Amino acid sequence: MTNRLADETSPYLRQHADNPVEWFPWGADAFAEARRRDRPILLSVGYSACHWCHVMAHESFEDEATAAVMNDLYVNVKVDREERPDVDAIYMSAVQAMTGRGGWPMTVFLTPDGTPFYGGTYFPPEDRPGMPSFERVLRAIDDVWTNQRDQVDEQGAQLREHIERDARPLATEDHLPTGWEGSVVERLEGQFDGRLGGFGRAPKFPQAMTIDLLLREYVRSGDARALHMATTTLDHMAAGGIHDHLGGGFARYSTDDHWLVPHFEKMLYDQALLLGAYLRAHLVTGEPRYREVVEGIVGYVLRDLATAGPGWASAEDADSEGIEGRFYLWDPDEIRAACSDPDMAAAVIDWFGVTDPPNFTDPHTGHSGTILTAPSPTATMPEPVRAARAALLAHRDRRERPGLDDKVLLAWNAWFLRALAEAAVALDRADWLDAARSNARFLLTEMRDAGGRLLRSWQAGRAHIPAYAEDHAALLGALVTLAEVDDVAWLDEARHVADDLLGLFARDGGGFFTTGEDQERLIARTLDLQDNATPSANSLAAEALLRLADITGESRYRDAALGALRLVGSAAPQYPTAFAFALGAMTRATTPTLEIALVAPTAAMRAEVFGRLLPASVVVSGDDPAAAGRTPLLEGRTGAGPGTAYVCEGGVCHLPVQDEAALRGEIDRVLASRRV
Repeated sequence: MTNRLADETSPYLRQHADNPVEWFPWGADAFAEARRRDRPILLSVGYSACHWCHVMAHESFEDEATAAVMNDLYVNVKVDREERPDVDAIYMSAVQAMTGRGGWPMTVFLTPDGTPFYGGTYFPPEDRPGMPSFERVLRAIDDVWTNQRDQVDEQGAQLREHIERDARPLATEDHLPTGWEGSVVERLEGQFDGRLGGFGRAPKFPQAMTIDLLLREYVRSGDARALHMATTTLDHMAAGGIHDHLGGGFARYSTDDHWLVPHFEKMLYDQALLLGAYLRAHLVTGEPRYREVVEGIVGYVLRDLATAGPGWASAEDADSEGIEGRFYLWDPDEIRAACSDPDMAAAVIDWFGVTDPPNFTDPHTGHSGTILTAPSPTATMPEPVRAARAALLAHRDRRERPGLDDKVLLAWNAWFLRALAEAAVALDRADWLDAARSNARFLLTEMRDAGGRLLRSWQAGRAHIPAYAEDHAALLGALVTLAEVDDVAWLDEARHVADDLLGLFARDGGGFFTTGEDQERLIARTLDLQDNATPSANSLAAEALLRLADITGESRYRDAALGALRLVGSAAPQYPTAFAFALGAMTRATTPTLEIALVAPTAAMRAEVFGRLLPASVVVSGDDPAAAGRTPLLEGRTGAGPGTAYVCEGGVCHLPVQDEAALRGEIDRVLASRRV
């Protein structure tokens, strides 16, 4: 017998459809039932690639006795945090206020009007030191609800006040700060692990946006410290176990300082952000090892995160066969079985450090194996090992794969689409650009309702949940990138998305709410301001709107972007890892834009522009009146003849040039002037 989650589009929710728990999806029916029964709501929030979400599900939600207590005492609601980031953000704020920490699975107890009054994260099935059992918590909360309702009301009022206060923006600044770049590099140096790369201690997250910020700062200022921190981190991550050396792509984070043992789930957003970081490192340094990582990430997503349409799946799980990381572990005998040549097998075992005893043991099951790692961050892979990878991958593919969360999320797809389009033109991969175009068309058609409203989530032909500010801003950034690298005709859709962003989400006083005017009203209307694992909605919006303003000449887009950045202007330079994407947008906002207009450019001219990192720049191409009608940067220029380039800075233009060497000189002159 299945529960109400059986028909949901979220694979995570459907994983719980056979639970004996009488789950409701988030919605009016659940709250009406709670009011009818005068019972609290037990809200459980997680996501499909969350290992501890699976652990709690197996221990408690699949247990008949525990489920009976839940069903008797509560109205139980399951939420996929990736589909409903608005719900997740509000109640995570409450849990952090109550416990001083957060995470998933998240367990929150609500009144029938949605007010939280108690919460936590994972609860075990039996009492542990410092951790009460889940059933003990269930019965204690019921006792308070039944016998001490005044305490529930008092705690709920305090938490509601905290959530509303937390949802308010930081103080708005009149002007954006300037000259902060050097101090940001120094702050990051203070957090940098000079031996192993990364920022802070374990667990270590990739922090691709911080790396991006450092690479752009190196190009802007020539500060060698910025380049050193970026490349050291990228090299150690690529050599570590967080990197899939056979199939490409990266796990979500490392549990140790050495990047050795990952939390094995792979998220589409990490692939998108790291694709951009490794691509820009390749453009800055010319190192082929970064290009190889880029090719591995793209190969992984296009192959293993493919769905029935041109959209990309959200994530792969950490577990397979009930064991965390099982899919990625090796022992020497498996290497020998996969490699037909004993010498090749010996080279693989030596290179990847396939040891006995192995370097990883699952603490829950005791299963062990070796996580593949390279011997040093910049070592060149021997040819026998390189040749063996196809056989090793084929051998691994015969294993049971981790679970695939095949829902397509608009924002996450847009991030990867943008990075893929940038990589396609930088590395001259027409097939990648075709994939990017197909994905963009899919997002613009399949992820809209009949009225044209963008939608958050798609799965197996069904799309629902109105898109959030994050989705609109991410898609806007991707469309502006396509307008730059592919065809300025993409600007038509970009304008529509930008106008919807402003019309649905803009806040009086600057910035953008998470939810639109037409979306469900929760107990607070939040603003997403900090760049955490992903860029915040406001950072994304500011950066994309600034680029759109530079290309279209429409000041209203720039004004909206500046309004969002002023909300974090004073805090961002003090906390660079929490505002890395916002800082990149602030640099763009305060730097005269490098504007490049290409009229029927040669392949060499396109390579000159797109084969390097050009901070605070926009590029447009075209050779007909239609293109000129979409952007003033081409107005009056399309008749200049093929192979002509115009380079301007902050609205001041230089004479047109007609070969790549002259174009290179003009660009170099602008970049050099920024270092003064």
